[in-house]
Amino acid sequence: MDQIIQLDSIDTYNRLYGLPTLHPLVAVVDLTKATRMLNHVKVNYGIYALFLKNGVNCTLKYGRRNYDYQEGTIVSFAPGQTVEVEMLDNEISPEVYGLLFHPDLIHGTSLGDKIGQYTFLDYAQNEALHLSEKERDIIIDCLHKIEYELDYPVDKHSRSLLNAHIELVLDYCLRFYDRQFCTRAKVNSDILTRFEQLLNDYFNGGESKNGLPSVKFFADKICLSPGYFGDLIKKETGRTAQEYIQRKVIEQSKHRLLGSGQSVSEVAYSLGFQYPQHFIRLFKRETGVTPGEYRKQS
Repeated sequence: MDQIIQLDSIDTYNRLYGLPTLHPLVAVVDLTKATRMLNHVKVNYGIYALFLKNGVNCTLKYGRRNYDYQEGTIVSFAPGQTVEVEMLDNEISPEVYGLLFHPDLIHGTSLGDKIGQYTFLDYAQNEALHLSEKERDIIIDCLHKIEYELDYPVDKHSRSLLNAHIELVLDYCLRFYDRQFCTRAKVNSDILTRFEQLLNDYFNGGESKNGLPSVKFFADKICLSPGYFGDLIKKETGRTAQEYIQRKVIEQSKHRLLGSGQSVSEVAYSLGFQYPQHFIRLFKRETGVTPGEYRKQS
């Protein structure tokens, strides 16, 4: 199926699966109640979505890879992501519960101000949230509270209560992701080791002639989304991935300033800087002295 469905509203999603629309900006969906099922669909999200999957009869693809998305897991999407859904058995409705909400619902609210903190909304393949039975029950309970609010007659409290309940779901997901990062310490350590190796290869193997590396460059090499990769590095090292890269740049620049006869400009170009003054500013910010002063002092 080559057609991409633009999912810009709650009603568009509900019509795809034959579900009723109770509110134009938010929905809790239960696909076991779907009256229509698509066996293969590609969707570009214009809304936020979070799905808890209990069955194993559907798969999701983001890019070229399947999600790490099995029974008892959560995946989430932010506006701008394109996802491919494939049903393994078109005769069985998947046991999937979902929370969908439109960006308009949270504009001008505290949730809207902090939505960027929920970086897991932009996670991609191999990055699903695996829940314990107790954690699953907590999420289900939160979704039931949102359902209750959607069934309640609209009044002046409706929007703030819906935002509060959605924020609670996202906060729990944030907590559970933190737990998952901790319980995957060995995997995370291996990724950090691989990151360090890739950094060394980049600067010592001549790739720096293509410019300074980005967080996305290394995330792609390790087959993670930039958001998940960045969060993992921050939790493992206390530094952002960008800060980690800059630390390596400074380390490499000190070695080259003292171990070669290159000028400051030549060192800057060899590290991938387009303009030497950018290198000089970064070096002084990180060390307190300019590259020239560092060379003289040493």
